[in-house]
Amino acid sequence: MRGPNATPFDPHSPEAQAISSLFVNTLVICGVIGVLVAALVGYCVVKFRAPPGKTKEPPQTHGSHRLEIAWTLVPFFIVVGIFVLTIQAAGASDPSVPPDRAPDVVVVGHQWWWEARYPSGVITANEIHIPVGKPLLVRVESADVIHDFWVPQLARKIDAVPGHPSTIWMSADAPGTYLGACAEYCGAQHAWMRIVVEAQNQADFDAWQQHELAGPIPPTTDAATRGRDLFAQKTCIQCHAVAGMPVGARVAPDLTHVAERKTLGAGVIANDPDGLARWLKHPQRIKPSCHMPDLQLTDAEVSDFVAWFETLR
Repeated sequence: MRGPNATPFDPHSPEAQAISSLFVNTLVICGVIGVLVAALVGYCVVKFRAPPGKTKEPPQTHGSHRLEIAWTLVPFFIVVGIFVLTIQAAGASDPSVPPDRAPDVVVVGHQWWWEARYPSGVITANEIHIPVGKPLLVRVESADVIHDFWVPQLARKIDAVPGHPSTIWMSADAPGTYLGACAEYCGAQHAWMRIVVEAQNQADFDAWQQHELAGPIPPTTDAATRGRDLFAQKTCIQCHAVAGMPVGARVAPDLTHVAERKTLGAGVIANDPDGLARWLKHPQRIKPSCHMPDLQLTDAEVSDFVAWFETLR
C-alpha cells in the first residue's frame, strides 16, 4: 500500500502520467535552450571582449539572411514540437466521453468540503474510494461557488462551476491513499478543503460499498443513546444525514459512517475522540467561517455525542 502523497511528479494513472510527461519534456527542452543561450552569451563575452585601452566600436554585422532564417526556423520548430506534445497529452489526460456514459461517481464541492455520490446510493464526504485499474468517469459539480477538484497523482484539474457540471476521467494503477485539494480560491477556508482518494482492489472496493450501504448499529450504551437523541433534538439533523434517521436538508456531510474517516472538517483535524470533542465544542475556532455553528454544547453533551459518533462505523 502506498502512503499519502500529493505530488504531480509521482503519477499513478494514464491521465496523470500524460500531464507529468508533458511537463518533464517541456522542462528538458527549455533547459537545453537555457543552457545553450547561456553558453553562447558566455562565449561572446569572452571571445569578443575589448582589449584593454581599446574604445573603438567593433564592426557591425547587418542583414545576415542565414542568421535571420536560423533564429526564425529553430524557435518555430521548437514551438511546433511542444504543441504536438501538448495535443497528445491533452488527448491522453482528457479522453472523450461517450454520450450515453453515466458517471461512476459524482463529486460536489461545498464551502468547504467535498461530497461524493455513487450510483449504488453510497454518499461520503472528503474521502472517495475507487477500484484499482478501472477508468472512472467523475462528474464534478458545485453547490455554491467555483471550486477546483484536483488529485495530482490520479487526474487533471477540473473546475466545479455552479450550474455547469464537468467530467473527468480518474483511475489509479496501485492500491493506496492519494491526496487532493481544491485548487481554486473559494473563500476563507479554501486551504482546508482537502480530499483523500482511497484506491482499493475490486473485492475490497465492493466490500466497502456494501458496508457503506448498511445502516449504523443501534447504540448499546446510555451515553451513545443520549448522543443519538441529542442529534435529533438539536439542529444537527437539519443539515446532516444519518441512515435510519429523518432526512434534513443534506447541506452538510453525511455522518452515517463518520467514525471511519481519517479527518474532520475536510482535513483540518484528526478524527479521533479527542479531535471530535474539540470539533463539536469549538468548530469556529478550529475552522473559522465554516458553516457549522457553535451550538454552545456542554461538556456532558459533547461526551454523549462522541460516544454515539464513535459507533458510526
